[in-house]
Amino acid sequence: MDTNNKIPITICLGSSCFSRGNRENLEVIKRYIAENNLNARVQFKGQLCSERCNRGPVIWINDVEYQGVSKSSILAILNRAFGL
Repeated sequence: MDTNNKIPITICLGSSCFSRGNRENLEVIKRYIAENNLNARVQFKGQLCSERCNRGPVIWINDVEYQGVSKSSILAILNRAFGL
């Protein structure tokens, strides 16, 4: 599967999002990808500040923006995005 067919997941790693929860969300997403054998289907990357600090932590899955993502909500978001 080439990069163009992969589902993009982007996580904001700006200092506000990172300190407000994306530090933990980063680890949850990496573990989720590994446990569900999604490496071939996902292009996972971080980006610096997305200038949405007041709405963070922010992630994007397949160009859909999720705001206020917490450790307790990230699994439901991932399950919905991947139909698991």
